[in-house]
Amino acid sequence: MQEVPLEFVQAEPHDIAHIIGMLETQYPVCIALQEEFHKHAIAVALDNGQHLLYQGGLCNYMYFIRKGALMGYTTHSGKEITTYISVENEFVSSLSGLYGQQPSREAIVAIEPTLVLGVHTDILQGWYQRFFDLNFIIRQVYEHYYRDAQERSHIVRIGNAKERYLYFVSTKPGYIDRLPLNYIASFLDMKLETLLRIRKQEQDQQQEPEAQDVAGEIDRFVEASECFKEKTLKVQSLAAHLGIPPYKLSRVLNTYYNKNFSDYINDYRIAYIKAKLNDADFLQSYTMEALALQAGFASRSAFYKAFKKIEGISPRTYIAIHRNDI
Repeated sequence: MQEVPLEFVQAEPHDIAHIIGMLETQYPVCIALQEEFHKHAIAVALDNGQHLLYQGGLCNYMYFIRKGALMGYTTHSGKEITTYISVENEFVSSLSGLYGQQPSREAIVAIEPTLVLGVHTDILQGWYQRFFDLNFIIRQVYEHYYRDAQERSHIVRIGNAKERYLYFVSTKPGYIDRLPLNYIASFLDMKLETLLRIRKQEQDQQQEPEAQDVAGEIDRFVEASECFKEKTLKVQSLAAHLGIPPYKLSRVLNTYYNKNFSDYINDYRIAYIKAKLNDADFLQSYTMEALALQAGFASRSAFYKAFKKIEGISPRTYIAIHRNDI
C-alpha cells in the first residue's frame, strides 16, 4: 500500500482550548503550559481510510481525537486484526513505536473523516521536565489507556461470541450503530456474519414490551432510593436490587438511553449537584468537592470529568454562568 504523506497544520485555538479543557478534568493546567500547547500543537485532517501511522513506521506524536474515529490494527499471516477502536475525546498513539525508538507493531487508520491534534514527542519530553501538572495528567492518560487495553483483552478472551457482543455494547454505547461492523467484528474476534446474527437477535429482543417496563423500573428505583449516592455502586448490585441479570440492565440502559451504567448513574449525580448549586445557602455551607462526594463521586477528578462530559463546561464555569440566577 502506497503511503500518503500527512499534512500537518497549526491547530486552531478553539481546538486547543478544547483539549486543555479535557486535560483540566484531571488536573489544572498552568498558564505557561497552555501557552506551550498553543505554540506547538498541530492538527491533521484524515479522510476515511487514510492512515495516521503505518505498521512498521515510527510514531513521533501523541495524538488526541478532536472528532471522528480511529482504528488500530496489526497484520498477521495476511490477516488484518483490529486491536482497538477510539473516537473523539480520546488519546491515541503507538506505545510500541512511541518516541520514534522502534517500529510500531500496529497501524492507525481513520474509519470515518477524522481530525486529530498532536504534539511531537520531543516537545513532550521537554514539557515533562518543566511541568509537574503535565506529568500528573499524562499518568492519568496512560492509566486510562492501560485499563482500556486490559478491557480489550477481556473482551476477546472471555466468554462466547454473544457475551463479547453484550460486553461491547454495554461498555461502548453507540459504537455498534456508528462504526463499520466489519471492524467491530474483527475487534471482537468473530466473523461479520456472526456479529450480524447476534445483533439482529438482540434487536428483536429489545423490541419486547418487557424491556420498556424494565427501563421504567430502573428509573423509579434509582430516583426513590437515591442509590446513586453510593460511591461503590456497581451494575451487579443495582441489578440484584431489581432482581434482573446485570447484562439485561446494561442492555436496557444502552438501548433506551444510549449510555453505559457509569454515565447513567453520573447523570443522576450531576442532576443532584445542579439542584444543590441553585441553592445559595447550600453553596455557603459546602465546598464543591464535599458536594461531589455527597452526590456519590469517589474523587474530585471523577466529578470534574463527568460534569464536563455531561454539561460541556466545568463546574466553576457553570456556577459563574448561573450565579445571577441563584
